Amino acid sequence: MNSKEFKKRFGEVAKANEFKNAFGCWYKESAASVVVLELRKSNFGDYYQLLIKIFIQGAFESTYAPSKDVMRSSLGHITANETPEYKNILDFDVRMEDDIRRECLDKLFADHIVPFTDRALSRGGIMELANEGEVFILPAVKQELA
Repeated sequence: MNSKEFKKRFGEVAKANEFKNAFGCWYKESAASVVVLELRKSNFGDYYQLLIKIFIQGAFESTYAPSKDVMRSSLGHITANETPEYKNILDFDVRMEDDIRRECLDKLFADHIVPFTDRALSRGGIMELANEGEVFILPAVKQELA
């Protein structure tokens, strides 16, 4: 499996987990937030970085929709990444059997992305993620959550 095939597989797994696709990213939205998954291809090697961006509805008197500006934004109000244990599946300079990479991708969604996103779709869940050290919230954003 090469990196382009992986990106296609990532999209299939995202769709199976009820993420929608727009502008090359995948997202879920609620009345409280929009959570965006973006695979960014490195210029320094054959690997991706997974960015998880959270946009809080109503923060700074704005509402957010899955537009190109939101999806391709460098940062959200809160930004997270894949966990270190899953970093190798995004790195194609690391040799890995295709079946193992697919299995690890499924596990990344089941064990990290879906539970994280489910919590990030509510203000209370976002605060729980912050209190548990899963995300860092800048003071100005934290004030918007209050």
